[in-house]
Amino acid sequence: MLANLKEVLENVREEKQAIAAFNVPNLEMVRAAIQAAEEAEMPVILQHAEGQGSLISLEEIGPIMLQYAKQSSVPVVVHLDHGKSFDVILQAMKLGFTSVMIDASDLPFEENITRTKEIVKVAHSLGVSVEAELGHVFTSSLGGGEGRAPDDDQIGDKDIYTDPNQAKTFVDATGVDCLAIAFGTVHGIYLKEPRLDLNRVKEIYEEVSIPLVMHGGSGVAAEDYQTAIANGIAKINYYTYANQTGAAALKDYLKEESQEYFLEDCLNVTTKALKEDYVRAIKSFSGK
Repeated sequence: MLANLKEVLENVREEKQAIAAFNVPNLEMVRAAIQAAEEAEMPVILQHAEGQGSLISLEEIGPIMLQYAKQSSVPVVVHLDHGKSFDVILQAMKLGFTSVMIDASDLPFEENITRTKEIVKVAHSLGVSVEAELGHVFTSSLGGGEGRAPDDDQIGDKDIYTDPNQAKTFVDATGVDCLAIAFGTVHGIYLKEPRLDLNRVKEIYEEVSIPLVMHGGSGVAAEDYQTAIANGIAKINYYTYANQTGAAALKDYLKEESQEYFLEDCLNVTTKALKEDYVRAIKSFSGK
């Protein structure tokens, strides 16, 4: 069933759980995510990032995500991830997405507030939830984009990590439904052991009292997930490691001795591997 992000996050917070958010830029990932959520009997978020438009357009994948969400036996949020353009965000809402992210985190603080308020006003008038980002979540050089992990001496740098006091000002001014924060996670593949400022998560949550979002959720230790969730994280974005899992399963399959391979068999192999990894992630985030 199609679900509203704000309501789903409020429910998981009451249970001291977090909901898994999977970017699904192809049909196999959509199917695997829905199957995993139904097997785990937990809600799930299907996401498509504006930056993934080179893989598949929002017009193509959006209706597929919505169709599977509506047919699912568990609550499914359909969410635009890292929306930068007002036109793309509006397009997602017109398609029927129940949640959008406005990512103006690369702008100065006041401009971030202004851009976010504009989106919140439109989205809330349509019953659509809004996620925003404050602070800077790095991108690994192996994460499919430019960027790097923070250096050790940058841990706690107020210009990089989300400041609790600024977070309160931001949330009060914008009225967002959830907030993505920077506390040491990295988009993509970790090049070294992540150093997470988990106490910062708690400090931010105590100031804003709305669900918090973890970006760069791949590769985090199980105990760190649980501490982050206890401290206020209610949505965890998980993509890179699932993507690798599907690719690794296909690589192993193609190594097997066989004279012939068929595309449908390859797709079934990757879908099965993705589903198993998604189930593991959902259960880890929900404490099941």
